[in-house]
Amino acid sequence: MTLQESLLALNLLPGLGPVRIRRLIDHFGDAEGVLRARKGQLTAVSGIGPESAGIIQSWEDHVDLQGELSAIRSRGLSLLTPGHPGWPPAFDHLPDSPLLLYVWGEVQERDSKALGIVGSRRTTHYGRTCARKFSFQLAHVGFTIVSGLARGIDTAAHEGALAAEGRTIAVLGSGLGQLYPPENMALAERIAEGHGAVVSEFPINTAPSQHTFPQRNRIVAGWCEGLLVVECPSRSGALITANMAGEYGKHVFAIPGGIDRPGSEGCNELIRAGAILVTRGSQILDELSPLPPESRTSAALHESPDDREVTLSGEESRILAHLSGEELSMDQIIEESGLPASTVASTLLRLEMRNLARQLPGSYFVKGS
Repeated sequence: MTLQESLLALNLLPGLGPVRIRRLIDHFGDAEGVLRARKGQLTAVSGIGPESAGIIQSWEDHVDLQGELSAIRSRGLSLLTPGHPGWPPAFDHLPDSPLLLYVWGEVQERDSKALGIVGSRRTTHYGRTCARKFSFQLAHVGFTIVSGLARGIDTAAHEGALAAEGRTIAVLGSGLGQLYPPENMALAERIAEGHGAVVSEFPINTAPSQHTFPQRNRIVAGWCEGLLVVECPSRSGALITANMAGEYGKHVFAIPGGIDRPGSEGCNELIRAGAILVTRGSQILDELSPLPPESRTSAALHESPDDREVTLSGEESRILAHLSGEELSMDQIIEESGLPASTVASTLLRLEMRNLARQLPGSYFVKGS
């Protein structure tokens, strides 16, 4: 059995968790050593009682390793484990880092230079616009955007990165065979098809639950160099993620919101507690370590759109021709342009970033000024 298969077997065992499994690996040297250990040797490790030791010793009775490997192959997935060039180096310093990640798409070495973007599932037009704008700007200059594929801010963050033709990682709070929310399947496919990866530490058929999402949040917080909270109420999973990021020693950024908006209370509280208030992408860039030389120029974050020569792609020209001062819905633009919905969505965002289009509440669009 390979080292990767041994890690997978340990990850499949019920009731252990990554902290105790890492303790066992440290004690026995590697995952294979843990699976070969006798019960008495296992119980000598702190936190491992007779019940857990019995499960580990008889691990083949508790997991279907070959079935999981077959499912990984049939779905075109891969496993990312420590030692792989794409494994985020930041995980090596986390006490509760995942043992491995199931990957749909590809995680690359450059994805370790990442910004996490999180926020509320129930968001406003203001929140979605901010998430797309910041994601677009940071992805454009070379940062990988990490988020959780959830409704609301997460979705907008992934969309912004795709519109910038950058990279993004979606971390699921379920197995890859139980993608949640299901309406984001098309978005997940776009990410996996050359723009990043959809990843999970959970076995393929793990359903989402109130326990899996907090576990997912620590991966988002641990992966990134900095975490941006866009919009969230005072009780929110995004705040939990921000607190984790702070405990991990990451930069925590927050976008301020109106004092009369319940959906902005969480961000405003973070700022009061010491999070860095940001109103544009360049402020985040100033706080993070420099990008590698091969990354794109950061000029896009500092220049005014009016200072740059405007060169439109064919798709941008085609969609811009349909825009005017009259409001058009996304569906109308898709119908009139004859382009796929995903192409229209990403092209409109690129036009927004150049002030050539403006989105109104309710996903209506007009020509920019």
